[in-house]
Amino acid sequence: METQAKQLIISAIQRRQDALNSDPAHHQSLRLCNGFTEGVPDLAIDLLGRTAVIHDYSNDWANRNDLAELLSGELDFLQAVLLKRRNGRTAEERNGILLSGSKTDDFIEEHHVRYAIDLTMNHDNSFYSDTRLLRKYLLENMQGKHVLNTFAYTGSLGVAAAAGGAAMVLQTDLSEKFLKTAYRSASLNGLTFTRKNFRYGDFFPTVGALRKAQSKFDCVIVDPPFFSRTAKGVIDLANNPLNVINKLRPLAADNGIMIVVNNALYLSGKDFLRHIESICDGIYLRLEELISIPEDFCYTAPSNSSASYYPADPAPFNHPTKIVTLRIRCKNS
Repeated sequence: METQAKQLIISAIQRRQDALNSDPAHHQSLRLCNGFTEGVPDLAIDLLGRTAVIHDYSNDWANRNDLAELLSGELDFLQAVLLKRRNGRTAEERNGILLSGSKTDDFIEEHHVRYAIDLTMNHDNSFYSDTRLLRKYLLENMQGKHVLNTFAYTGSLGVAAAAGGAAMVLQTDLSEKFLKTAYRSASLNGLTFTRKNFRYGDFFPTVGALRKAQSKFDCVIVDPPFFSRTAKGVIDLANNPLNVINKLRPLAADNGIMIVVNNALYLSGKDFLRHIESICDGIYLRLEELISIPEDFCYTAPSNSSASYYPADPAPFNHPTKIVTLRIRCKNS
């Protein structure tokens, strides 16, 4: 690795020194380097507990052993370094190869809640650290609520709602394999999830069945992939961000909240808000709050402008992952 790239990574870690020092037990989840905005565009580096995860977006194989040595030198508590090659030829390369250590962490802790992780289960981390402040919102606002978490993946948002005292949490996802992680997260926090807390299957028929049963929820969480196509329908957050919202709106109880996450990199913040505002009438649907992405995902190298590095300007959001809460009133209530 070039000397300049090494220095940029060291500088990125130094920007996060306060956050690193705030967790002496080393259980946190943290973005160590936004390669895209911090001068190393082929890399992103995450910290999950005592494991560093290198996401390598380069097209050609690069020897990252020297990067593993650099990270171990900067973070003396590290026990493992995992490399994920996004363009790798094999599932093993994409899901993760250990560069150092023998075992990766299997949980992280955030706002006094523990979340199970499986760092080689998929090409990502099995846990999205960028929605940290959304989990904090759920912890603080779901007491006694009935919560629907769609596109739940490994269920961290639903676990946060349950840890915050939700009366009921229903998590839905296409994959039973991924949602099994939510059972482990519940156990880590003394929570009880049963099969009644989960529905597996395609989003469109699942939502149709809930609507037919006239199910209602105080909070509906909408965090889909930016694009997905199945035999039952298409999700395209860049070109049709309202489709999923309109499908789920009937499931919100009167005075309920819908939390919408849109991670479409090519949809600007202004355009996303324009779509949202087009369906808000101020009475039955009202934009209530914008939830930010944590600063460790938003750092830029001092000489860089983050907006110039994104395909679309995320402003007024602080990151291309755009999160809003909507307040819903029901006409028949």
